[in-house]
Amino acid sequence: NHHQYAVTWGAPRFREALAQKISRFTGLLVEPDRHLVVTCGSTEAMMVAMMTACNPGDKVIVFSPFYENYAADAILSGAEPIYVPLHPPYFNYDSAELAAAFAQKPKAIVVCNPSNPTGKVFTRSELSEILHFAEKYDAFVITDEPYEHIVYEPDEHVYFASLPGAFERTITCNSLSKTYSITGWRLGYVHAAPEIIDQAKKVHDFLTVGAAAPL
Repeated sequence: NHHQYAVTWGAPRFREALAQKISRFTGLLVEPDRHLVVTCGSTEAMMVAMMTACNPGDKVIVFSPFYENYAADAILSGAEPIYVPLHPPYFNYDSAELAAAFAQKPKAIVVCNPSNPTGKVFTRSELSEILHFAEKYDAFVITDEPYEHIVYEPDEHVYFASLPGAFERTITCNSLSKTYSITGWRLGYVHAAPEIIDQAKKVHDFLTVGAAAPL
């Protein structure tokens, strides 16, 4: 029963379970057929998001240090990374440096939260400032959130898409790999508004067709 291709954007039961889970934690109304694409891990989800948002010649803000795929995904999409440093020991960004990066009119910004490799958990205030710049310059916010549940007090994980006014420009990438310790299963997903998902489905279909049907 599970040896042939799954539905391209994910088995219906899996998408239904994901929708319930995301709704529970974000407070957003998530419809399995309109808001989700299942991918081969968050690695493919990020590539799908980047190619959905960006055209060759666009610019993408990446916080540094960063998970190595972000810059590569931008370059493979024909986009140019703009690096904004996260300053130790707390790995906070400088608002003036972020403003200067947005002044270059990027198509998107990548926010890994909690951050790989720094472990930084962005505060609600920081995420709200990022949203302010994204709205000002009409940029997408591509989030990577596989460590959403691996957070220690007093830090609190805030889902970027749950911020007021954020959902329509947010492309959330996530994975089951870290929370459930199943990195080898390669199960991830993209969560976004229907008009974004419509494009993400096309990109995903031509990248990998579908995630592993038996899983």
